[in-house]
Amino acid sequence: METTLTKHERNLGAAIHASTFSKFFVPFGNFIIPLVLWTANKNDSEFIYHNGKQALNFQISMFLYSIVLGIISVPIFIGFFPDIFDLDFFGFGHMNSYNNLDFNFDSDSLNFGSWLLPFGIAGMMQGGLFIVNIVYTILATLRTNEGQLFQYPISIKFIK
Repeated sequence: METTLTKHERNLGAAIHASTFSKFFVPFGNFIIPLVLWTANKNDSEFIYHNGKQALNFQISMFLYSIVLGIISVPIFIGFFPDIFDLDFFGFGHMNSYNNLDFNFDSDSLNFGSWLLPFGIAGMMQGGLFIVNIVYTILATLRTNEGQLFQYPISIKFIK
């Protein structure tokens, strides 16, 4: 930025980025608190306007990526567990016979090894998104507090 930034502008820009960590204490706090800070102060400075947009776009993008990853994971889970939707798999096939209720769980037929692969892949990808979110938010907070404009690398521009 060509103009000099006041300490208040730098601190407020950093606070907008850091306020996204409120999601650990307040449901949807990573959207609500930065939005409140941004809308209350966006007309004061171009620096604050830019940082508020960046923080909100990044949080919305990360939420969208997480939802897409969850949707993609569902067919993988169903593909690895085709027998789980068969009621006879758990012994519920004879529910019409009240006198012959037989719950038969055979540990050999559950095949826990095939469960680990989809849970492991989806868990690692969600964990990767979580780490990317933490690292880039900390980086944005630090750079903004120094007076630099920060651009998140994998952010979709929802707010222009």
